[in-house]
Amino acid sequence: QVQAVESGGGLVQDGGSLRLSCAASGRTFSSYAMGWFRQVPGKEREFVAAVTWTGSSTYYVPSVKGRFTISRNNAKNTVYLQMSSLKPEDTAVYYCAEGAVIAGTLVPFGSWGQGTQVTVSS
Repeated sequence: QVQAVESGGGLVQDGGSLRLSCAASGRTFSSYAMGWFRQVPGKEREFVAAVTWTGSSTYYVPSVKGRFTISRNNAKNTVYLQMSSLKPEDTAVYYCAEGAVIAGTLVPFGSWGQGTQVTVSS
């Protein structure tokens, strides 16, 4: 089981950019899809983006398509989320997870990390 450590969050103004990183330990995650989720208080965790284990296919929730880019470096056991044109509604705690891509979304398995807070001010 992969243990994920997310980093790179912070406070950014509307229209700004951030790059999140997720470093995995425990074993190599290269055999599985990886993805990002986000959660705001009082709401369920939401799928944001996923990348297949080869990195050849990516999937996004419509609200971030064209603004966010997911990528991975299997040699470094790391997955990234480059976020541009950020909006206040992107404010959330962001988590990464491994899982299986089904119907264009990631079905996660395993435990969640601590997450990283992203706050976009208007």
